[in-house]
Amino acid sequence: MAINPSTPGSLPPLDVQRAPEGGEIGPIQSGWRLALREFSSNRLAVVGIGILVFFVLFSFVGPLIYHTDQIDTNDVLANLPPNGSHLLGTDGQGFDELGRIMKGGQAALEIGFFAAAVAIVIGVLWGAVSGLAGGIIDSALMRVVDVFLSVPFLFVVLLLAVKFGATVLSLSLVIGGFAWQVPARLVRGEVLTLRERDFVLAARTAGANSWRLISRHLIPNALGVVIVNVTFQVADAILAVAYVGFLGFGLHYPNVDWGDQLSDASTNLQDGYWWLAFPVGICIVLTVMALNFIGDALRDSMDVRLRRR
Repeated sequence: MAINPSTPGSLPPLDVQRAPEGGEIGPIQSGWRLALREFSSNRLAVVGIGILVFFVLFSFVGPLIYHTDQIDTNDVLANLPPNGSHLLGTDGQGFDELGRIMKGGQAALEIGFFAAAVAIVIGVLWGAVSGLAGGIIDSALMRVVDVFLSVPFLFVVLLLAVKFGATVLSLSLVIGGFAWQVPARLVRGEVLTLRERDFVLAARTAGANSWRLISRHLIPNALGVVIVNVTFQVADAILAVAYVGFLGFGLHYPNVDWGDQLSDASTNLQDGYWWLAFPVGICIVLTVMALNFIGDALRDSMDVRLRRR
């Protein structure tokens, strides 16, 4: 069955395209195809995807190929420069630095993606409820967002990390629990425009309750802004983990993250142990840069005003 071209969606109405079988492709489907084509044509986006895939494989598959002992310290091997046995040298505790970076990358990526998922779930639901309810409820929910935005994020994360202990799960929940305000505002703005559309009014007339409106109509049509925000949430979470680790409140032995490694390296950098700081610093920069490339490309591909004609 052909989809009505006037049906609203997360993307502006587009001309109906003919499918090879003679059927029609609706405006939403063709809009997503145009967005995908635009994204794949962005060279920086392709580079960003490549870098991100590399670090995922490097962190999770690399230890299966490059075997190192990341549990037992060895003072005899402390601070060795790069050599045939240790490609990036060793740190002050005798751990192989390359293996250490792989282990730290696992924690950084796990916390980054999990924290982003927590922030997106809370933010999307909060923004959708606020935008649909309107009135006093909307004002009250948005004032809560303003309160959270006024709280020093890093200060709260440090306090909670000290009180409850820093683990992958706890850091993910804490960072995600204080990063949902931006997606909440973005989704609320989308819902404020969507709730007056004909398809929402028709659903109300048909007897759809608020939860059905949110889950079946509003959130699916606001996915564009959510998808774009995910990449920036992951990048911010990885940087937050690095901040916390660098200040000495990160994961505890035997776990490690990139921030912990930078903190240890800062005390030895003046002694000429460059291999302890530069490789892990490059990993952080490249990972965050790749996520920003992907996010920028997603934003450009989702917004028809920014697409190349």
